[in-house]
Amino acid sequence: MASLSSKSSDMDQIKKTKAKAQQRRLQGSSRYRKTAVSEMQALGQIKDCPVEERQNLFIKKLQQCCVLFDFADGVSDLKSKEIKRSSLNDLVDYIATSRGVINETIYPEVLNMISCNIFRILPPSDNPDFDPEEDDPTLETCWPHLQIVYELFLRLLESPDFQPTVAKRYIDQRFVLQLLELFDSEDPRERDFLKTILHRIYGKFLSLRAFIRKHINNIFLRFIFESEKFNGIGELLEILGSIINGFALPLKQEHKVFLTKVLLPLHTPRCLGLYHAQLAYCMVQFIEKDASLTEPVVSRLLKYWPKTCSQKEIMYLGEIEEILDVIDPQQFQSIMVPLFRQISRCVSSSHFQVAERALYYWNNEYIMSLIEENCYNILPIMFPSLYKVSKEHWNQTIVALVYNVLKSFMEMNSKLFDELTSNYKAERQKEKKKEREREELWKRLEKLEVQQTNQLAKPRQSGYRAIAAQ
Repeated sequence: MASLSSKSSDMDQIKKTKAKAQQRRLQGSSRYRKTAVSEMQALGQIKDCPVEERQNLFIKKLQQCCVLFDFADGVSDLKSKEIKRSSLNDLVDYIATSRGVINETIYPEVLNMISCNIFRILPPSDNPDFDPEEDDPTLETCWPHLQIVYELFLRLLESPDFQPTVAKRYIDQRFVLQLLELFDSEDPRERDFLKTILHRIYGKFLSLRAFIRKHINNIFLRFIFESEKFNGIGELLEILGSIINGFALPLKQEHKVFLTKVLLPLHTPRCLGLYHAQLAYCMVQFIEKDASLTEPVVSRLLKYWPKTCSQKEIMYLGEIEEILDVIDPQQFQSIMVPLFRQISRCVSSSHFQVAERALYYWNNEYIMSLIEENCYNILPIMFPSLYKVSKEHWNQTIVALVYNVLKSFMEMNSKLFDELTSNYKAERQKEKKKEREREELWKRLEKLEVQQTNQLAKPRQSGYRAIAAQ
């Protein structure tokens, strides 16, 4: 009995340890040291003090908010944490509601406070097998303060009093590089703020634009060819979607190189589903800017087309449809043959979701108009697969969709449809005849093998008899 109770207590201890580890995983802190400071003193509201003293109080509060606290310890410095939170809210309100408060003396103080709070080394994930699609992200424990700091930064950038010519002394390349590193944070709330802030910086600081694009490029290349681990790929692509939309025409060669060397290879990682919507938007933006990019983009997608992952196939089919929605009819003619060969293979897929997604192309009016204009090229490619699926596919929903597609082809060009039907049936007859001939040949070979085996066995048997007689 004693041993049973001991085992039971050990099991309880293991369960408690696992529960604590799970809690730590869901709430993590990237701060391993807090600022050593005595208890913080409340400084009062800025709006309540005389106008001539507000700037000094504003600066004092900015300096006060440089103090950092350890939120992993839920019981320490509670009063000081609340004072800092209140001070941060007061700073945000003051910047948002007052005019003329952001002058040259404020920039170093406010940006120093922001740097102290947001820039830190992100810790490695507590879960080495972390799967963003399956596991919950680790949330930042110091978010109650961090959120307000990000809000203040955003209000500062959006303020009518903000002067990029003065701020560029403090928001420089090093500052932007540290900001980009924070996109690897597991906390989606932080990445959302960073996305908006970086976009504002890109819009206001013309001298930093090339630098930002270059380092986003570097992050993507490391992600594709080295680690396949970076949490902020979707947010960075979302920023790029807006940037691409503002590119001047004709497109610079560096932008085309970025498309072919960086954006297109982003289709290859296994975790494509985490950022595919933003990536597809970037592809469409490039094609809308320059129609001549259609052929290289579609050709590369066909080259990267997944062979064994059905979910990625569905994503590719969705992206191709988005491209076809904006394609120029002349460009369509240059890619239609290889494209519809792939669509034909997708329609024949045994995975019903892949086949269904491919067949939904025929619900798109613009794609249907392109098919109708080029039916003499497309119908011969698609017909064999469609006819075969209509007779053999296991899923009745797919069969029904295929019948609708065949009906639309028949209405489109009945003469060509009848010709293809008769040709297909003739080909099938030839194939069946070849199959019968092949089977007959194998039967003759099997029969011949049996005869030869029997002939070889007779001399052996007579030899055995002679030896037995001696």
